[in-house]
Amino acid sequence: MKGKILFVDDSPVIKKIIKRAIEAADYVLLEASDGKEALAVLSKEVNDVRLILSDWNMPVMNGFDLLKAVKSNAALKHIPVIMITTEAEKSNINKAIQAGAANYMLKPFNTEDLVKKVLQCIG
Repeated sequence: MKGKILFVDDSPVIKKIIKRAIEAADYVLLEASDGKEALAVLSKEVNDVRLILSDWNMPVMNGFDLLKAVKSNAALKHIPVIMITTEAEKSNINKAIQAGAANYMLKPFNTEDLVKKVLQCIG
């Protein structure tokens, strides 16, 4: 096992696809359904999470607000965040990168490309 990756998305179907791809790459996948739940998971797993994969559009707390919360928290800001979303708007992509996202993937995506980006981010 190479470490833990936190995946934040409210879609059970996407969670299943991501889980399969991440576990095949020998990482443990932690899951949350929104940003608030993700912050709760991070508070317990802060030393073990190597990467956050986050959707943009979710109830309670969206992925962009999660990204800002992670990057403004001294204990979490070292964790890279990849946004995975249907938000193809160029201004949103720029907003996420400026807020500290390490990368950005559009849905639908190829799981091989996802694993490649994960490995680029955390080796």
